[in-house]
Amino acid sequence: METLRVSGNSRPNAVAGAVAALLRSQGQVEVQAIGPAAVNQAIKAIAIARGYLHDDNLDLTVQPSFVKLDVASEERTAMKFLVYGYSTQQP
Repeated sequence: METLRVSGNSRPNAVAGAVAALLRSQGQVEVQAIGPAAVNQAIKAIAIARGYLHDDNLDLTVQPSFVKLDVASEERTAMKFLVYGYSTQQP
């Protein structure tokens, strides 16, 4: 599973495009964010990505959790969002 790391300075539209592309090609993506500004940008990006997927008859679900990461030899707590895509098309 591909992992995207989002910072407080990340552009939500750019992250949303990456999330949507990975959901189209792989069906799942992990988004990680450390700190309130980064979590805010990540959530905005996931919401925008949902709109990008609409015309492809795709939707997404998100499973949030906490994870410990080593950043510069220091343990940090991050938010991890497992994002899964699924088809909304009726058979």
